[in-house]
Amino acid sequence: MKAWHRYAITIALALVGGTAFAVNQVRGGLNDGRVSNGPWETGKSFGTVDASALTRAKVALSGLMALPAKEAMYFTATGDSDGRALDGRCTYDVRGGKLDGRWWSVTLYEGEGWLVKNAANRWSVPASAVTADAQGKWAFTVSPDAQASNWLPTGSVKAFDLTLRLYHPSADVIKKPEKALLPVIERKGCA
Repeated sequence: MKAWHRYAITIALALVGGTAFAVNQVRGGLNDGRVSNGPWETGKSFGTVDASALTRAKVALSGLMALPAKEAMYFTATGDSDGRALDGRCTYDVRGGKLDGRWWSVTLYEGEGWLVKNAANRWSVPASAVTADAQGKWAFTVSPDAQASNWLPTGSVKAFDLTLRLYHPSADVIKKPEKALLPVIERKGCA
């Protein structure tokens, strides 16, 4: 085998291997600088100049369109409060109280940032759609079946995640997102 063949093969293998490694890293989830808070996770560098190139690529791939933390913080849950993966064939209660920010919404996604197709054309529950009780507590349901109250349909997908967007969070939430009071996600039953 001629020397230039060996060089060409080595370069081709390096390009293929490097590309596969890069794709694996970017598709590996948003885990760069992750902070956990119950079932929710966030990153402190999303939407900042401090974000690494890898974090920026992951944010771009996920479609998060991250704003700086002073504008919005993004918390994602892939499991319930007991640590079980969110399953679209199950029903969940999402319960919370006053969130330490100006406004919030929770959106349901089916992997890689895609909204779940559903006949109700519902993908998000905004703060304005829930009614708090005298103690400031509120709740909504995530379920494959239609519900009478505030409800997000899962479309019976195998797995989904919830993204809580907290707009204009307080300085305390920005500094210590792991201490923020965030909603509980409780599994009620599965079909």
